[in-house]
Amino acid sequence: PSICAEKLRSGQAELGLVPVAILPELTQAYIVSDYCIGAEGAVKTVCIYAEKPLEELKTIYLDYHSRTSVELARILVREYWKVGAELLPAKPGFENKIQGETGALLIGDRTMGLESKYPYVYDLGEAWLQHTGLPFVFAAWVSNTQLDSAFIEKFNAATGAGFDFLDKIVAQNPYKPFD
Repeated sequence: PSICAEKLRSGQAELGLVPVAILPELTQAYIVSDYCIGAEGAVKTVCIYAEKPLEELKTIYLDYHSRTSVELARILVREYWKVGAELLPAKPGFENKIQGETGALLIGDRTMGLESKYPYVYDLGEAWLQHTGLPFVFAAWVSNTQLDSAFIEKFNAATGAGFDFLDKIVAQNPYKPFD
């Protein structure tokens, strides 16, 4: 999504699946599809990991792989958990700094198996739902131009077709970390 966002922002593309955090940076933004990367509750792959409870943390590193997750973490730390930990941009290797009063937001496949490594795991999708009662959208299909309604209808149908095969897709995944 971040590469798509840059291409959409620069005008190299007219449509892309982009992090919602870039929407304010676009001159024009049109949500194109009924489908997105989102969650209604726990996602298990966008979490803050720590050896101590959030209220005891002095520092939280923020994963550089996701602007939207970083912004979500900032909002939740400030408005939901109301803790005063310093939020720092992360650099490669930041995962090794999770210890004592230092935690970290990690996203994606790198999170698989970490819930058993750290005693405190804060799932941002779950926290957002508890805080607002609403689902959260991490990335959406966005266009920087108004697209034809016939195209949008066909695009939605094509995007939604994958859900008809979701069980088969999941069955083909050899790595099932959440079973």
